[in-house]
Amino acid sequence: MRGKISVLLAVVGLCAGAMLTVPAFAGEPLRALRGNVAGEDPDPVPPLFPVREAGRYDRAFLDQPPMIPHRVDKYEIDLKVNQCLRCHDWPDNVREKAPLISVSHYYDRAGTKQDKVAGQRWFCTQCHAPQVDAKPLVTNRFQPATGK
Repeated sequence: MRGKISVLLAVVGLCAGAMLTVPAFAGEPLRALRGNVAGEDPDPVPPLFPVREAGRYDRAFLDQPPMIPHRVDKYEIDLKVNQCLRCHDWPDNVREKAPLISVSHYYDRAGTKQDKVAGQRWFCTQCHAPQVDAKPLVTNRFQPATGK
């Protein structure tokens, strides 16, 4: 029995010692995957494009969620609060002269109509994005759908 315990203690000691060893590359500076040395100043923040506040973009395909024609970066949208609804939910949309949320947003997954926006439609910005005047990142030949 003593032999088994001493072997077990020896194995545990070897494993603990192996975890404490310094890797072979410890003398090299720590580098990020991008190539810059970790801890250096990060890359500068890219310029922000202004949000296009006037007018609307045409939709590129049938059933595309409309783009948001105003800034939303300071809006609070979490499990309990959705500031989009204070203007776009019925009947506040009449007073605010804002577009009404689509009726489809009031149906839950089972197809039952709700009095409030359904939970799977609560986080507006997962489908709707602010419109900005930004040039395409890459050249492309995308053409919007014509409906024909």
